[in-house]
Amino acid sequence: MKLFETIECGEVYFIAEMSGNHGGSVDKAMEIVRSAAEAGADCLKLQTFTADTITIDCDSPDFQTTPGGLWEGRTLYDLYEEAHTPWEWQAEIKEECERLGMDFLSSVFDPTSVDFLESIGCEMYKIASPELVDVPLIRYAASKGKPMVISCGMGGIDEIADAVEACRSVGNERIVLLKCTSEYPAVYEDMNIATMADMGARFGCAVGLSDHSMGWGVDVAAATLGASVIEKHYCISRKQKTVDSEFSMEPAEFSAMVRDVRRAKASVGRVTYERSEREERGLAGRRSLYAVRDIAPGEKFTSENVRSIRPAHGLAPKHLDDLLGRAAKREIKFGEPITAADL
Repeated sequence: MKLFETIECGEVYFIAEMSGNHGGSVDKAMEIVRSAAEAGADCLKLQTFTADTITIDCDSPDFQTTPGGLWEGRTLYDLYEEAHTPWEWQAEIKEECERLGMDFLSSVFDPTSVDFLESIGCEMYKIASPELVDVPLIRYAASKGKPMVISCGMGGIDEIADAVEACRSVGNERIVLLKCTSEYPAVYEDMNIATMADMGARFGCAVGLSDHSMGWGVDVAAATLGASVIEKHYCISRKQKTVDSEFSMEPAEFSAMVRDVRRAKASVGRVTYERSEREERGLAGRRSLYAVRDIAPGEKFTSENVRSIRPAHGLAPKHLDDLLGRAAKREIKFGEPITAADL
């Protein structure tokens, strides 16, 4: 498991979230695993629930999906029945992840899901945003002593603090908090990823982004603000309609995101006013003082016969005012640099 190893190296850890994009096919699930590894994911994430462990089969208004949302017109039970990943697949998926050099992660939704994942050797746990307020669940998962990745969508400061304290109350300090906007897809103006850095400072945890927006511009921005983890939903193609395909990344997009996030992270660097080696080679491209007319000995330097121009083989331009009005001590040809001796 390379989560904290990657974070401690100052690099970004990429999670590809399969969710229900397998569409009920184990073959499609395995295709997604292999594709995610090829696209550069460090980790493949599932969700470990059944419709019965996450809700009840009830069609009253309380159990209908949100009006106007992506899944409008369905009961929660019906949606989760379609979206769940059968538990009998998960050990095989985990083994394939490990064979391909990826970590395996899953979201837990009740104690039975934690117990099941323990039985197959899961090395870390994810808490989804809606479960942020389920303090007993968080405490139970954290009690296993494994890293906790917690999405904080819809979470207020007190709710996030409760989740962090639930982990720490059982001696678990290996916590990653993910800024998340629980919209599908998320609107850029609602992302407020500046909050992510504040979460890190406020709670003393590693931070990252669970991103439901389209594209990867937000993820590049998050990298420059200190994100250690980026999580994106992943599918083979959005043309293959599944419960989460509308806001999922395709392989080429995920690969481009990994590339651009790493470039952004590398470009932040450190605070320095030293020139790089490549910059040193470019110093000749600066300006300096040159004779732009022939200047005879004894002739005064003027703005007509001396100018600040490129390249930088002459006296620095800051000396121009000291030079003007002085008499030349030597003959200086057009195109010759002015030197310190001319002062």
